[in-house]
Amino acid sequence: MDGSMQVCGGIWLGKDARIGDVRISLLEKIEETGSISRAAKAVGISYKTAWDAVDVMNNLSGGPLVETVTGGRGGGGTRLTEAGTKLVQTYRLIQTEHERFLAGIRSGIEDFDNFYAVIRRLSMRSSARNQYYGKVTQILVGTVSAEVRITLGDVDEVAAIISRESLENLDIRIGCEIWVLIKSSSVVLGTKESGIVFNLPNCLHGKVTRLTRGKDSSDVVLELSGGNTLSAMVTNAGLDRLQLREGAQACAMFHASSILIGMPG
Repeated sequence: MDGSMQVCGGIWLGKDARIGDVRISLLEKIEETGSISRAAKAVGISYKTAWDAVDVMNNLSGGPLVETVTGGRGGGGTRLTEAGTKLVQTYRLIQTEHERFLAGIRSGIEDFDNFYAVIRRLSMRSSARNQYYGKVTQILVGTVSAEVRITLGDVDEVAAIISRESLENLDIRIGCEIWVLIKSSSVVLGTKESGIVFNLPNCLHGKVTRLTRGKDSSDVVLELSGGNTLSAMVTNAGLDRLQLREGAQACAMFHASSILIGMPG
């Protein structure tokens, strides 16, 4: 493997038996060694687990896949039935076609590594309305906490305060990619005309692109300088006081301690 991202998949046979690669490998080793114990060791499972798997497959496959032979020239042993041999052959045939199918998908997607990275970002779910993917540019370590500065694209930058323990547990380093979560209720909006002093550590400027007024509060969405959007939940009284409307310029402010950060798994 060259370390690049790959399209991968698995195969299961049977509606109820759920015969997958481990069990197929067990069947192959039984045929190869003639012994449940040696087959279990080769596959990396216990003797009991192997027998349990054989019992399940025999019970759910409509007929035995494995049979025990006693006596004879070889002194007996365990072997696959005709149905067991056919099952293994069919599974490997399907697996070959499956891998060919996946290879076709891989070759048909341009810049797959970037595509995969985007899919991973979109798969994260959180209650925070504001979710970003950024890069760590600076880390200032104190006695009990650390300030982590993160760029969100090419323009916008935020600072998050986390504990030194979190910094070490997440293994956060300069240059690493990181998730940034900001609850909309933690965002304070201000305008030049409002007279609000922009003194919070994080202050992102943008234009109001969407405004949804509710009974008691409103959702205000800003398009930031770097192209990201940021949602702020403000009271209707605050909205009226700021005289915000679509197209107006505003500043979104929030404490560094209001930011939650996470690392890709």
